Amino acid sequence: MDRRSFLSVAGAAGAAALSGLAFHQWQEITPRVHYPGRAEGHFLRDLRGKPLPAPSASIDTDVVILGSGIAGLAAAMQLKKGGHRGAMMIDGPQPFGNAAGGQFGDLAYPTGGHYLPLPSPESVHVREILYDLGIIERDPFAERPTYDERFILHGPEERLLYQGAWQEGFLPTHGLAAAELAEHRRFFAEVERLRQLRGSDGQRVFVFPTVRSSRDPAYDGLDRITLKDWLDQNAYTSPTLHWYLNYCCRDDYGTRYDKVSAWAGLHYYCSRWGKAANAGNGAWLTWPGGLQPVAEKMAAFSGIERRSGTVVSVKRSGAGVEALCFTLADGMPSTYLVRARRAICAMPLYVAARVVEDIAALGFDPKLHTPVYAPWMVANFLMKGFPPELPDAPLSWDNVVYQEPGLGYVVSTHQDIRVTPPPKTVFSAYVALSDRTPDAARKWMLAASGSELVALASTDLQSAYGWKFAANVERVDITLRGHAMAAPLPGFRSNAGLRALREADGPILFAHGDLSGFSVFEEAAWWGCEAARKILA
Repeated sequence: MDRRSFLSVAGAAGAAALSGLAFHQWQEITPRVHYPGRAEGHFLRDLRGKPLPAPSASIDTDVVILGSGIAGLAAAMQLKKGGHRGAMMIDGPQPFGNAAGGQFGDLAYPTGGHYLPLPSPESVHVREILYDLGIIERDPFAERPTYDERFILHGPEERLLYQGAWQEGFLPTHGLAAAELAEHRRFFAEVERLRQLRGSDGQRVFVFPTVRSSRDPAYDGLDRITLKDWLDQNAYTSPTLHWYLNYCCRDDYGTRYDKVSAWAGLHYYCSRWGKAANAGNGAWLTWPGGLQPVAEKMAAFSGIERRSGTVVSVKRSGAGVEALCFTLADGMPSTYLVRARRAICAMPLYVAARVVEDIAALGFDPKLHTPVYAPWMVANFLMKGFPPELPDAPLSWDNVVYQEPGLGYVVSTHQDIRVTPPPKTVFSAYVALSDRTPDAARKWMLAASGSELVALASTDLQSAYGWKFAANVERVDITLRGHAMAAPLPGFRSNAGLRALREADGPILFAHGDLSGFSVFEEAAWWGCEAARKILA
């Protein structure tokens, strides 16, 4: 009797056997593990003056953009719109960086960022980008633009597994005492007050881009304490509220709320209030492949020439810039030289600190001013069908479990509206390794076996489905980003080195979300647009 027939007739014993077989079979699935940029980063780290092969080619261009993440792509779009010709982009170790995605056949999935909030009125640069890409269809600068409905997240949007049952939303409400629920309401009333607040300079206190936020000294104290400190000082004691705010900091910054600046932690809530003519307030835009479809559209719109490679050195040369770039094949480097009038360094600052010659002369001391970087894991599970759900709240786009270290899982086919569920889907599980120091997390990433990675990545999914989850897993792809995002720790807003690079206006310019002190689409796009404006001027 074959396995399928045996399981069909074995009854309760067969179900028990299935649970064991499912876990055993799942453990036999070797995950495909990706370390974007690790080989190139370690090559740069270990170079230490060793000679490189002579460049095999020299390329001349007017502007070279070093990096193809959102900042570099925004710069390329802005140059194109300004009528500039003669720019080239060097992709970096992974095309599109933290906006990259992957595929299981026809099923796309994210390996980095996976959504974009509706941009608020101050985020004119984001609205302009979305309009140019056709994602905003009408009235891009009105209070309520019209968006392409294919990309507006539809319900059910989010749910939380709390005390063995699903509930709608991420902040626990079921079974809580009246006093705890009242504290929830008090917090969100304070958020609404802060959202409308303006400093003595007339600017809102919390907006995107953050450089447009008020610099009223009355609010500088928020950047000298952590978000947990702020909660304690304001007598917020609700355990569920503390869990929720810690979850949001780990989700947005990869770092716990007792480490994140209170200013950054409050900014998470108080800056995002975009509206749409055809969606509810605060809605999200999402794609099955995360932000990769957006990045692809940005690259296509710009029409920029792109070239594979990673920069190893950037230096001034005469009136311009020379960028030495390399590619690795089987661990062996080959190099080429790019000569340009100006360069936009659209790379993380921990990389720029290594490759930009004499970056200290620009006012950036790598030892003092380089941000702390949070590691990140994204695991994509190809599912042959959907495991059975608990009652009460249906499968949502974003599904979170009341625990750490997982951040829940996103369903790639959620936007695929059909009468019957598709035969296959992808569950994308996110994990912020914030339960340990960043250095310890990176060491664990390097040493962990495939089974250890899968075990951690599936923690939330096993909590939600038990052994029935494993029975549906067909393949697993895991992406490990050791330096995924800059963490906005207390004092990040007064980082003099970041300010110096933001203000640089010579042959070498800088464009990355790191310039703001944390990694989100709105900030990265802003600095890309700013670098392009300097060139166009």
